Amino acid sequence: MTNRKKILNDPVYGFISISSPLLFDLIEHPYFQRLRRIKQLGLSEYVYPGALHTRFHHALGAMHLMGQATATLCNKGNQLSEAECEAAQIAILLHDVGHGPFSHVLECCILEDVPHEEISLMLMRDLNEQFGGALTLAIAMFEGTYHRPFFHQLISSQLDMDRMDYLNRDCFYTGVAEGTIGAERIIKMLDLHDDQLVVEDKGILSVENFLNARRIMYWQVYLHKTSICCESMMIQILRRARFLIRHTESGNRLDGLPDFLLFLRESISLADFRANPAYLQAFTRLDDYDVWACVKAWATHPDTVLATLCRMLLDRHLYKIMLSNEPFAPELIEELAGTLRAKGVSDDELSYFLVEGQASNAAYMPTGDSIRIKSKTGFVRDIADASELANIGALSTIVRRHYVCWARELKMNSKFNV
Repeated sequence: MTNRKKILNDPVYGFISISSPLLFDLIEHPYFQRLRRIKQLGLSEYVYPGALHTRFHHALGAMHLMGQATATLCNKGNQLSEAECEAAQIAILLHDVGHGPFSHVLECCILEDVPHEEISLMLMRDLNEQFGGALTLAIAMFEGTYHRPFFHQLISSQLDMDRMDYLNRDCFYTGVAEGTIGAERIIKMLDLHDDQLVVEDKGILSVENFLNARRIMYWQVYLHKTSICCESMMIQILRRARFLIRHTESGNRLDGLPDFLLFLRESISLADFRANPAYLQAFTRLDDYDVWACVKAWATHPDTVLATLCRMLLDRHLYKIMLSNEPFAPELIEELAGTLRAKGVSDDELSYFLVEGQASNAAYMPTGDSIRIKSKTGFVRDIADASELANIGALSTIVRRHYVCWARELKMNSKFNV
């Protein structure tokens, strides 16, 4: 019989183990293997060339941290069964299995109002049928319906194993040292109080560092201005392709794999996913390569808007961007629009080359699943009350930045050229 308890060499944590045959079989399943072909940070490689790791890497790392967390809780006298520990690892392993190519970019411009968490849940239920009900407990933990709420907190909260791993891993691959967190120490400080997750008070400094690192990573990596430009360009490419395929004759000449063109052609709702299994199966065949193959093919498409956007992104001739804490004055937007019109961009095409938006982030929200600190006497309070940091309130403030991106270097002759 094949040995299905494996040890993997992870660049972030060293050797990590796959602790059960079921976990191994899930990792080997095509639904999970697809994550090898989806980058964790989407287009951040345009800013940080090393940011090439995948959601496959991240899910394995989160599974490893979950194993450490449940072992810590057991070592402190909390009663966790072997089945519960395995289910928690399954749930965190599959928490991102519903991500599509370029993740949030795809969600906002192709999968309209279909969150990746819902697709993850549908795929977990499908896997549960394939594995004879072996994922039932993991699904309950993932949904938050299991009677021991701390398991869901370990999977999805403000101090979950998902965030622990992606901050660690994204920091490692981007080289942004300020994002380093003491994940191992935080996990060693975890405990339970009334079946709720808490952190021992001697771990409070590590939690403060975790929150500050999360704020830094959002503004330096996830919401970096160049990343915003790249994502805006990809969104406009897909938006233009969707317009062409739905409303013009030239859309019939759009190259692409059938599954990807299906999602461009049709508006597929969450109800459609649930009613028609064919949509879910088509989704499981999508990855980053589908999108990049189309971008390369469309760079020579007869539609000048689509071709220009694709060439710009492929050659890294990116939008320029301005950021502001306040909305931009209409006069400024009109001035930028006038510049583009002078280069031959029509009013119908203007929105593809001039994009306004808003980015927001708060490192900590002291509502709902708050981070709880437990004192030596057993008293539990929110991190915002327990912390001595003067800026802990600032970490819980939602920071909003308005941006405008535009194709400043756009030139035109018979076609748009950059």
